[in-house]
Amino acid sequence: MKLHDAAIEFAPEVQNDFDRIVDFVDSHNPGSAMERVSEILNAIQILATSPLIGRPISPGRRELIIGRGARGYVVLYQFVEPLDLVFVLAIRSQRESGYKHP
Repeated sequence: MKLHDAAIEFAPEVQNDFDRIVDFVDSHNPGSAMERVSEILNAIQILATSPLIGRPISPGRRELIIGRGARGYVVLYQFVEPLDLVFVLAIRSQRESGYKHP
């Protein structure tokens, strides 16, 4: 039985991902970007209690799917079990072909 939640940390490059998301959302729906970022951050919080919920994509790495379609995002992360740490590596739109950084 788990007594506490895993910590969640973001790689510095994730800020670039959020900047890209904000720019895109603001260009299509001005004024709603911060709401979208908030939705993504709230969804990522599930990883604190369920760090293995994402689909495995390579040894040690997983993807969390958030939403769908134009409002869909994929979060690349790694769960470091000995440290009880979820390390968010990248975020991209589901419509993007790949992560901007590994």
